[in-house]
Amino acid sequence: MRFATWNVNSLKARQERVEEWLQYAEPDVLCIQETKLSDKTFPQLSFGALGYEAVHHGPGQWNGVATLSRVGIEDVSSGFGDSVLDPYEGDARMLTTTCGGVRFVNVYVPNGREVPSEFYDRKLEWFDCLAKWVDANAKPSDPLVILGDFNVAPEDRDLWSPKAFKGSTHVTPKERAAIARLQEWGMQDAFRVVYPDTDKLFSYWDYRRGDFHEHRGMRIDLVLATQPVIDRVQWALVDRQARKGKLPSDHAPVVIDLAD
Repeated sequence: MRFATWNVNSLKARQERVEEWLQYAEPDVLCIQETKLSDKTFPQLSFGALGYEAVHHGPGQWNGVATLSRVGIEDVSSGFGDSVLDPYEGDARMLTTTCGGVRFVNVYVPNGREVPSEFYDRKLEWFDCLAKWVDANAKPSDPLVILGDFNVAPEDRDLWSPKAFKGSTHVTPKERAAIARLQEWGMQDAFRVVYPDTDKLFSYWDYRRGDFHEHRGMRIDLVLATQPVIDRVQWALVDRQARKGKLPSDHAPVVIDLAD
């Protein structure tokens, strides 16, 4: 199975690029963030013509997550459930599906904006909700993947310059502790399984200042997986080619290949 995560920064603006990428990359599952579409305007028929079932969770204009699959989609749910008060209620930041026997939790974690700020505080609350949801709905022995735009660089080596981000969101100890909490529960960074010792492998580059061409980026698009999935990981890639050309997203797809 090949699966991928990609913050497309507006599917309306980049639908053609996504369709082209699907045809050459051929993922079995693609989890998309920041569609900026409503459920009614999501292009189901276009993806269906390429052989993909799709589900979408989005209010329109901002945020939005979608999962595309050519290995089936079952057990669809969105958000943390009715019993949880989402600190970003209405933002459409989480979509859960089962595809090809693997449970995929597609997330678009809040940015946090500034430190300190109420947005940063609510980002940490959102992470707390995610950790509690995982603990209540899964076991480390389940084939589970949480993937998407986490808006956190787990380590300094995931930044082009730790000094440049000092005092900013995405790198604070509390944000990184939220990732570590999921790992302590029983998840591993699938990308680091393939590249345990390689630095400066980025998935996001700011549009400004020519950051992509100067390779001034961050690795904030993550794939966390339980051991049954990690045992199957064979290959991983940040597809920088998808970040090039006309009207690219500021993120590149992160691709994982599993055995079988």
